[in-house]
Amino acid sequence: MLAVTGLIMLWIAVLSGIGDERMTITPAGAALPVSALQSAAEAAVPGGRATQYVSPLSSGHVASFAVADDAGTVTGVTVNPYTGEVLNSFPWRAGWYDLASDIHGSLLLGTTGDRLIEAAASLGLLLCATGLYMHWPRNGTGWGRTLRLQAGARGRALWKSLHGVIGFWASLVLVVFLISGLSWAGIWGERFVQAWSTFPAEKWDNVPLSDDLHASMNHGAAKEVPWGLEQTPLPESGSLAGTAAIAGPVTLDAVAAFADGLGFVDRYQIMLPKDGTAVWTIAHDSMSNDGPDPAADRTIHIDQYTGNVLADVRYADYSAYARAMAWGIAFHEGDLGWWNTALNTLFCLTVIFLSLSGLVMWWKRRPAGAARLAAPPRPAEVPYARGALLITLALSLAFPMLGLTLLAVIAVDLVVLTPIPMLKRALS
Repeated sequence: MLAVTGLIMLWIAVLSGIGDERMTITPAGAALPVSALQSAAEAAVPGGRATQYVSPLSSGHVASFAVADDAGTVTGVTVNPYTGEVLNSFPWRAGWYDLASDIHGSLLLGTTGDRLIEAAASLGLLLCATGLYMHWPRNGTGWGRTLRLQAGARGRALWKSLHGVIGFWASLVLVVFLISGLSWAGIWGERFVQAWSTFPAEKWDNVPLSDDLHASMNHGAAKEVPWGLEQTPLPESGSLAGTAAIAGPVTLDAVAAFADGLGFVDRYQIMLPKDGTAVWTIAHDSMSNDGPDPAADRTIHIDQYTGNVLADVRYADYSAYARAMAWGIAFHEGDLGWWNTALNTLFCLTVIFLSLSGLVMWWKRRPAGAARLAAPPRPAEVPYARGALLITLALSLAFPMLGLTLLAVIAVDLVVLTPIPMLKRALS
């Protein structure tokens, strides 16, 4: 499921973009003021109020706005930056990409789905670790048998060789995907590594803080805020704090002109203040597909009254783990270039193959005519059991959902299956 939905998201982003950002237009003189584009976008939505501006990827691309109506529904509006013509409107962060993303992250089940995905990803790490342990060369065998396909094998032996060799190579990449994905998860990610790796707002000098976190700028399940900032409080407008940046009225045109002078490669986004204490936010980060370089990530908050910069967070300000996540997420999403897109496509197809080849091997070794799940019989000797058990215990301590899942399986086995022999036989 993760591989299929990941592949869908990857190619939607490549071919059309998450919104309409890849739509091209023909440049025609100077671009209109951003405020004029805002007026056109708001006029396209009855009772509309712009909440976010997405600058064009280049001089030959469209601009976009997120526009909220009185009911709180957010519509994306695509505008020609040279003529102000509205080219398209669409549900903001509610397209096919976002449906695949919701399934990928929560199975459309909210917190329950998040926990199930975290359990599955944790079990994936266990499969990688124990799989590598099982296939590690021993007893005089070299790496050749582990790393190369046994071309002379036939039947189930061929499938086992395919599964083992491809799985060995794929596991090296799979671990990166699983760790970066788990870092978003609700328990190991949010409560462990993210909580300890979040940018500390105390670094800002005497800046008043809001009760809202940066995560409040996300739309639904979409992750649009840099990982290392999600749990950091937002600054608050209405003081004399900060560094002078914008002279005169602090308007969208003024904020956009300030952002244009920062030298971003590709696009940037501006979040408009939502109320009287909120700030203007300029954001450029690779995980939102703004540019290809995670080291160029930058988030700037501007007081809506004074035009002072209250906070300017760059990649260099991230913690070590947050920097690793900036690169890890960009790699995970295939944002680092065509080589990344090609590698991730091959990787997703490989994971799909491994899932199917595991099913094929089970089918080939199941007892003929058996009306049961047919798990393999326990061998008389399990030579590597102690090492596998130590790996399992270590990972269970490191990843809580893994330990809880295994404990739940043991409990079901002891409390439900063992007292009912017929049921246990049907599942074994």
